Amino acid sequence: MTAPSPKTFLITGVSSGLGHAFAEGALEAGHRVIGTVRKAADADAFAALAPDRAHPLMLDVTDFASIPAAVADAEQQAGPVDVLVNNAGYGHEGVLEESSMDDLHRQFAANVFGPVAMTKAVLPGMRERRYGRIINVTSMGGFITMPGISFYCGSKFALEGISEALGKEVASFGIYVTALAPGQFRTDWAGRSMDRTPRSIADYDAVMDPIRAARLAKSGNQPGDPARAAQALLALVDAEKPPARLFLGADALGLVNDKLDAMRSEIADWDTLSRSTSFPQ
Repeated sequence: MTAPSPKTFLITGVSSGLGHAFAEGALEAGHRVIGTVRKAADADAFAALAPDRAHPLMLDVTDFASIPAAVADAEQQAGPVDVLVNNAGYGHEGVLEESSMDDLHRQFAANVFGPVAMTKAVLPGMRERRYGRIINVTSMGGFITMPGISFYCGSKFALEGISEALGKEVASFGIYVTALAPGQFRTDWAGRSMDRTPRSIADYDAVMDPIRAARLAKSGNQPGDPARAAQALLALVDAEKPPARLFLGADALGLVNDKLDAMRSEIADWDTLSRSTSFPQ
């Protein structure tokens, strides 16, 4: 089944960053957008973007119990959701030994459990209509890793795995799932949107201090253009068979390809030991 055009998007976290750019791009293309926000002022600002097609939804994606009813109410006003964009989330910065278990739980609640709860809310309708696009905004940090953001990388690796497996579960229903993995985009992700654990163990100074300083210095000067990311999102939605994973940005592509090369080399180096565990033939 082919969804009608214009489509109804549900985008989480539209008050700033990539979520705001995604919503603006979809509205400019003539679509309807249900956008989740957490503040009344943000709801008013979002509704003003297109009074007849921008539908703010007051929702915290970590309030899992409230999601089904909130999504159902939004669909009654704006129509069945054709495209879910799980964008809401945040970055946690801190070396693992200095970070608390509560830090880890909150990171996964926002970046993994929330997107899963949102997906479960829209899947029954998509499956019944035999059409849907689910786009989970992950990160190049869901494939490559960097010291100092282990909890963030872990959450994005988890969402990548869930997305890929879910895509295989629902493809026969005309539902496509894409993990959209941006590199560095000019948003406030590394600024006020990042949760930073205070430094406490001097042994990590040589690793962590330059990384934290470089990230702060680059904030606001990242190479990626959010408006161009929004156009890439629209191209995904229009694709007959979207990919399971799409990296955004030359920086992401370069780092991912470097890791793939390193992985192939390491696998080859340890090939004999890997194969040594089988029963003799």
